[in-house]
Amino acid sequence: MSESISPDVVVDSRGATCPGPLMDLIGKIKKVDPDTVIELQTSDNGSRSDVPEWIDEAGHEMLDVVEHDDYWSLYVKTTT
Repeated sequence: MSESISPDVVVDSRGATCPGPLMDLIGKIKKVDPDTVIELQTSDNGSRSDVPEWIDEAGHEMLDVVEHDDYWSLYVKTTT
């Protein structure tokens, strides 16, 4: 699915440890309009479970998680 996802914003949190990537994402979500697609790039293994859990609780939409060689891309669509 990620090949068809074109993010509006990329948040590069590679190298940051938990909860850094999630906090970076939350900070960005607070600044963007609804229906913005954000790609969070993270090398922190915990983000693969923490971020989707928070996204669900916050009411945003998790679009995809893509594993690369040394990091993951988590695609999120913001809501109102």
